[in-house]
Amino acid sequence: MSEQNLQPSFSIQRIYLKDLSLELPNAPQILLEQGQPQVDVQLNLHAEPVVEGIYEVAVTATVTAKVNDKVLFLVEAKQAGLFEIRNVPEDQLQPIIAIACPQIVYPYLRATVADTLNRTGFPPVHLTEVNFQAMYESQLQQAAAAQQVQAS
Repeated sequence: MSEQNLQPSFSIQRIYLKDLSLELPNAPQILLEQGQPQVDVQLNLHAEPVVEGIYEVAVTATVTAKVNDKVLFLVEAKQAGLFEIRNVPEDQLQPIIAIACPQIVYPYLRATVADTLNRTGFPPVHLTEVNFQAMYESQLQQAAAAQQVQAS
């Protein structure tokens, strides 16, 4: 095996929209309601190996808007990417999957959510930037705290 084949490598195979759901359960009556919508955004990250050296990383956004406790709209979009990651030390693999890959996928997700809402006639919701490194570090801290609780 040549030395070049052992070099760490990272490449994007494909970025794609994996799932998209839009609901306006109280239309058309809710469209006549007055009031400022309350918007709730939930993000979720999922990663799994597909085949040797290929990983799917998906970021899901669930955006719910309510007016007077009635759902105005609910959008759930899952944007995913296939990434080839080879010859990376195990301790560096998780940060790549949890930080670098979502940072690549997330702008596509933001555009999908904004475009979908724009097509409903509502003003688009522009998802804020996300610090995936801070999210990853927070998850590590939560996992360490949970282990300490289990150990005691």
